[in-house]
Amino acid sequence: MTQSSKKRSPRSPYRDKIFSALRVVPTKRLAAFLFAGAPLTAAAYAASPDLGALVFWAWNGTLAVLSAAELALLPGPGRLTADREAPDRVDLGRPVNVRLAIRVAGGRQPLSGQAIDGLPDTFAGPDEWPALRFRGRAAEAAYETRPTERGRYVLHTVFVRYGGALGLWRRQTHIPCTHEIRVLPDLSGVRGTLASMQRSLILDGKRVFKKARSGTDFQSIREYTPDDDPRAINWSATARTMQPKVNVFQPERGKIVTLLIDSGRMMGTELDGKTKLDRTLEAALTLAAVALQRGDQVAALAFSGGLKAYVPPAKGMEHVQTIIDALYDLKSDMSESNYGLALTHLARVQKKRSFMVLFSDMESYLFEGELAPYLLRLRRTHLLLLLSLEDPLLHEWAGIAVRGGKDAYIKSTAHKLQEDRRRYAARMSALGIEVLDVPSDELALAAVNTYLDLKSRDAL
Repeated sequence: MTQSSKKRSPRSPYRDKIFSALRVVPTKRLAAFLFAGAPLTAAAYAASPDLGALVFWAWNGTLAVLSAAELALLPGPGRLTADREAPDRVDLGRPVNVRLAIRVAGGRQPLSGQAIDGLPDTFAGPDEWPALRFRGRAAEAAYETRPTERGRYVLHTVFVRYGGALGLWRRQTHIPCTHEIRVLPDLSGVRGTLASMQRSLILDGKRVFKKARSGTDFQSIREYTPDDDPRAINWSATARTMQPKVNVFQPERGKIVTLLIDSGRMMGTELDGKTKLDRTLEAALTLAAVALQRGDQVAALAFSGGLKAYVPPAKGMEHVQTIIDALYDLKSDMSESNYGLALTHLARVQKKRSFMVLFSDMESYLFEGELAPYLLRLRRTHLLLLLSLEDPLLHEWAGIAVRGGKDAYIKSTAHKLQEDRRRYAARMSALGIEVLDVPSDELALAAVNTYLDLKSRDAL
């Protein structure tokens, strides 16, 4: 269901107001000992006030001496160092395993403790942070986290509390430990699609066979079969071998696929656990990988109210990483998308014919008046495909049972919005511009299917 992106409150690990200056915190064991002395002191006061005072000072004095001794034997905060072992690049929403190593440079070694990593607010931490068990002068702790937003994040600090054998007090310290993590779009779909293409590609339940296709680029010569076009016979090869031979052509390689990615206000809403922009990037990268594997060039342009990133067309699978590096931290903002600026820039820098795929929102297509004239102008040179994610809320509203006037109004409005979307797609199709309004889990498949269909018909 579509909803606004969540706002998060920052974490505050180990930020004790009372003991922050001393960098020490009491434990539950110390509190238990203090409370245990209360009935003893009360009983002693009941027998004799002098005896009560003696018990009070003896009990609390003993705890004070033991506390001072424990704190004196613990190494100072400056003697601790930390190392973090974590990947540099992770996929959005995928679990990340992190290992922390804490070392003590001098002083008596601690016995136990706890480490909390200074994760960004967009990383989901573990339910319980791992305990530290020191063996010699080192301790390790491992935990699992999960990023919930794309982008570049720097982990600066490890928060550590440690204590001795008595367990009355614990020192705490913030240890600098810098590590950069890049959270990329979920690339599992890209890898799965490329793996399936090594055998045969199955998209939308249909198998796309890697069959011989017409084209203009010469590929090879093979024996003639009854289904072959006689115009493809290679007479020179036939004369040499005394057997009919035909030329095999393939679609031209090096064509250009241009990805236009809208990152404006409408793309920041959540859809089934991910923002529309996240799902768009995953689909765009899948299409880019397929096109590059087929020998074509891929360009990418991201925009909202202004231009955010542009990647010129290039070929080769290594170009996928170039596109990822340019777009992985793309964020939606509160500005309205400026289609005119983006399409004008593209018309200026992209002169060659290309297959342009615009990933945006259907509401933007419906209500953006300046979009159609720019598209019709680009249609003279380029092939255009407009992609949008279906809103599941409309399907839910269109199927509700009518029990009153309010339900009837909601249902009729949902049907009207659905009809507006279908009417817009039909109108643009009549102008030679294909519009696809698909569910979120079929966005990549729709883009790849359209591209493969154009390749098979040599329409690029």
